[in-house]
Amino acid sequence: MSVRPPGNSPGRPLAISRRGRAVAIAVVVLIVLIQVLPRLNSTYTDWLWFGSVDATSVFRTELLTRLGLFVVVGLFIGVAVATGIVLAFRFRPVFLAQAGLPDPLTRYRAAMGGSPAKTVVWIPIVLGVLAGAVAQTGWQTVLAFFNSTSFGQTDPQFGLDISFYAFQLPMWRSIVTWVMVAVVLAFLANLLTHYIVGGLRPGAREGALTRAARIQLVTLAGIFVLTKAAAYWLDRYELLFRENATFTGAGYTDVNAVMPAKIFMFAVALVCAVAFFSAIVIKDLRIPALATVLLLFSALVVGSAWPLAVEQFSVKPNRAEKEREYIARNIEATRAAYDIGDDRVTYIENWGAANPNPREAASDITTLSNVRVLDPNVLSPTFTQQQQLRNFYGFPETLSIDRYTIDGEMQDFLVAARELNPSSLQANQRDWINRHTVYTHGNGFVAAPANRVNEIADDAGSDRGGLPNYQVSDLDAINNDQEMMIPVTQPRIYFGELIAQSDPDYAIVGNNGDGPREYDTDTEQYTYTGEGGVPLGGWINRTAYALKFAERNILLSGLIGADSKIIYDRDPRDRVQKVAPWLTTDTNTYPAVIDGRIKWIVDGFTTLKTYPYAELSSLEAMTSDSLSDGGGRALPDEKVSYIRNSVKATVDAYDGTVDLYAFDESDPVLQTWMKALPGIVQPESEISEELREHFRYPEDLFKVQRELLAKYQVDDPGQFFTNDAFWSVPSDPTVTSSIQNPQTPPASGPIGGPAGGNTGGAGGGTQTAEREGPSQPPYYVVASDPSDPDSDTPSFQLISAFRGYEREFLAAHMSASSDPETYGDITVRVQRPTEPLAQGPNQAQDIMIASPAIAQDRRLWGETAEITEGNLLALPLAGDSVLYVEPIYTQRKDQDSAFPRLLRVMVTYDRAVGYAPTLYEALQQVGIETDPDAVRIDESGAAEAEAEENTSRPGGSNEGSAPRPSTPPATGGGEGASADRAAAVRELNSALAAVRSAQSSGDLGDLGQALDDLQAAVDAYQALGNG
Repeated sequence: MSVRPPGNSPGRPLAISRRGRAVAIAVVVLIVLIQVLPRLNSTYTDWLWFGSVDATSVFRTELLTRLGLFVVVGLFIGVAVATGIVLAFRFRPVFLAQAGLPDPLTRYRAAMGGSPAKTVVWIPIVLGVLAGAVAQTGWQTVLAFFNSTSFGQTDPQFGLDISFYAFQLPMWRSIVTWVMVAVVLAFLANLLTHYIVGGLRPGAREGALTRAARIQLVTLAGIFVLTKAAAYWLDRYELLFRENATFTGAGYTDVNAVMPAKIFMFAVALVCAVAFFSAIVIKDLRIPALATVLLLFSALVVGSAWPLAVEQFSVKPNRAEKEREYIARNIEATRAAYDIGDDRVTYIENWGAANPNPREAASDITTLSNVRVLDPNVLSPTFTQQQQLRNFYGFPETLSIDRYTIDGEMQDFLVAARELNPSSLQANQRDWINRHTVYTHGNGFVAAPANRVNEIADDAGSDRGGLPNYQVSDLDAINNDQEMMIPVTQPRIYFGELIAQSDPDYAIVGNNGDGPREYDTDTEQYTYTGEGGVPLGGWINRTAYALKFAERNILLSGLIGADSKIIYDRDPRDRVQKVAPWLTTDTNTYPAVIDGRIKWIVDGFTTLKTYPYAELSSLEAMTSDSLSDGGGRALPDEKVSYIRNSVKATVDAYDGTVDLYAFDESDPVLQTWMKALPGIVQPESEISEELREHFRYPEDLFKVQRELLAKYQVDDPGQFFTNDAFWSVPSDPTVTSSIQNPQTPPASGPIGGPAGGNTGGAGGGTQTAEREGPSQPPYYVVASDPSDPDSDTPSFQLISAFRGYEREFLAAHMSASSDPETYGDITVRVQRPTEPLAQGPNQAQDIMIASPAIAQDRRLWGETAEITEGNLLALPLAGDSVLYVEPIYTQRKDQDSAFPRLLRVMVTYDRAVGYAPTLYEALQQVGIETDPDAVRIDESGAAEAEAEENTSRPGGSNEGSAPRPSTPPATGGGEGASADRAAAVRELNSALAAVRSAQSSGDLGDLGQALDDLQAAVDAYQALGNG
């Protein structure tokens, strides 16, 4: 007899009350309102936004691809799960409960009733929706697969085109993964349904599985094993971009043990799948059980133990030789993937003079006349204080560097757009009307020659001198017919990095029928007339944006008229990223004046993470330096193995127009996306000559290539394995060893004292300890063209130094050209390996800040002024020598209105130090005699003229100079060494030790006395050297 459970009879479904149905309906409606309606509204506003930038095709293609993936994968998963449930229910046995035993599953059978469609249909629907939501995020993989472009290059292992790994393999892996997910979910659904309806009865004395349950479950298990076989087959290809301890890619163990193991496992999986399918006919589950054991045992022994044994007993004892072939593959692939091969990089070997000649250095007028003394990372407060005009205007924390041709000569400028700064709005300016309809735009383009100041500063406590020589192009200049060095016809800035920091980021502009209301000047209002922006006149759009920004004023305000527009997403980088979501954009966006309009230039990168054998590296880690660590924008934390600067983009600062230009038309990744999204990227031929002249080599790309060149300049796999020929990017010396925080100077001699001789350390001096700190950023400069050193034509470059691996000496110098004719050409000057070695940036910094004159000024100024060091530039000069230049800025302490201004210029050349108010005087102090007018930083040239007059006057001297040292001989007791000279060196070292001790103690009195003693020791030593 059957046992009736409490409640409803077994054949009747569980009843749901009318109140319960009402609650369920209310919950569904609430979910729709909370989840679905905002997404529909967001989709509609996105459609309007893409239409405002003429990129509707991007939105349409992305939306349709996402919807297609959602539907296909959602249906696939849902149908698989539903099939598992229906088949189990359809072939359920006639089930009677055993007499006298309660059956806990009776209630669930009753709930399913005569058909599962009414009771458990929600399970496949929910799983399908969730799977579709996850799958639609892979829309880029699908588009790349169907628009794949050949690279014309093959991998060294399988001989397949790189496009297979870049565009096709990710899709095949995704398909296999979703099939496995579907099979697993269907198996679980089928198993659970069989358990509920009685097809599976654990613990039953006989007939634990019905025939239908056995057939269905082993079929699903067999399909799963087949998909696992496909996964094993694909695993072989993915070994080619697997990360190893030494390099990326398949190594000896992978090729000779793991790949054969994968093929073996593939074959075993096929055999096991056949075993599972055989259970459909043979009523013996021991066969699939044995197949499962075989599969697991093979995975353990062949898939894991065998490769481990090969690694431990064959590879480890002979790794250098075993991995040699595969390291060579990694070197070749990495150079190709990151565009640092021999076709792009020129190495100048054995560069650097053993005894630099100041006269030869002085002949390099092209570099010396363009030495940048204004640091864009320091002078933003100065621009703000002096060029802000009104409290609600502002400049970014870091200014930009660009070049312009003035009177036929190229000059580098500090440039910035005077934007509206939302965080500076005060009191009633923060009202919704003022914030979003009145204060809507910035005003003007401000530039300053990077190698000039208005006049030379007198002292640290004064506000006179040391300031940029501003060139302003704004509404005031236009209204007053002023001559502009950089002419601008439309200075209003509605789109920019600073203005986009408004929260929420939008402005309502355009004609509302009541006349102009946007603030323009103190005497005029303005009405936006640009093409950009979304029309806001209709009630549908007003309602949509009121919901989007959760702001009822958009719906209710009478200030919005029929011709009003809303502009939002005003950050140029974000606009480019939105129009081209397949790009990674450079973090350094900069303004340029093109044909009279201010435009933001954004660099776009195409990247891959599946390039065979190429180094897999983190973008965030490789581009991190002292500027990004200080709060600057960083690239996403994702790993890549391929990168190209394929796209240059511009965003009009007035109307937000986004233009994308193909810059590397040979890039297969770009070609793929141009096929997937036609008409979005314009051909390179559309780039105007004026725009091309303002393209800079991207900083982030340079930093990525710099990190890789530090390793991949090595050709020999054996040297690569031992790391002994690697270089390193130096830490930023202005952070690790600044004037405010001096480190222990080199023991080879004090600044202004003997520093050039060999004191027993490698390269003529004791090795400075490696500095821990953020990397030194690269710097834009105008200098001599490294590819044509005899030319007088200046070149706009991005430069950086390398230090030795775990050493601070200069190893190499890297520069990338931004000139239109040689854009992207990289030159690496490799320092000669013989002694004396050239000083690296941190050693140069130590030498400069330990100078008695500098230390004395630090002590005098420290009470009343803050000292800030500018960028330390390492500038190659004629004669294969390096000049280090570092500007010093001061500002009054504890005053909100204070701002940095240039006070001194520090230089070091061949271990001699110059320190003076002008570059001309500083160069003189290190023996570089130049034309004072050519290297003047005073706009009028008066300071240099006075310095030249003082120098030529009998007995004239440069006050505060750090004298150029004579080079002492080695102190190892060499033949002919003078006892007096040795004693003088001992006095120098003793005085230097006293300076270090006083610096550590912080006693200014002791420090002053120690510096005096050090100067006396220097004078005594130099007297011996000249006598």
